[in-house]
Amino acid sequence: MCVFVVAYFSLQVIYARRKYSVSPPSTSGPPEFERVFRAQANCSEYFPIFIIILWVSGLFFSQGLSALCGLLYLYGRYQYFRGYAKTAHGRLAPLYFCAKVLWVLIGFSALGILGSMCRFYLDLDLKQLASSILDLTEEEGAGL
Repeated sequence: MCVFVVAYFSLQVIYARRKYSVSPPSTSGPPEFERVFRAQANCSEYFPIFIIILWVSGLFFSQGLSALCGLLYLYGRYQYFRGYAKTAHGRLAPLYFCAKVLWVLIGFSALGILGSMCRFYLDLDLKQLASSILDLTEEEGAGL
């Protein structure tokens, strides 16, 4: 899915180059072209970070939650691209949304790595520990 999004953004730059007569390697032209070009460049700058964090989160924490966050991030980037292509201000809300999703993925990654390290080095399963604590709390609540 990520590859299709990146390809779509790149195609939009090609279309904008044709529409506004901006020949490569030039990156300046009318503001409308420059916004499309910058939106594509900004998204491309963040995709390696996103892919790495998504992979680590899926590997160490949860594939399902990571995939959901990945889809939310791609949707946010699409909205960012569309908003930025219209106005520079139109990029802000989707940009903040994408940043929040990235921070959630970073948190998932950190928790997953911490859990793996605790299992490997301390022989302590944090998921099992949390599960037993939650089960204990439910049993106490059921007895009331």
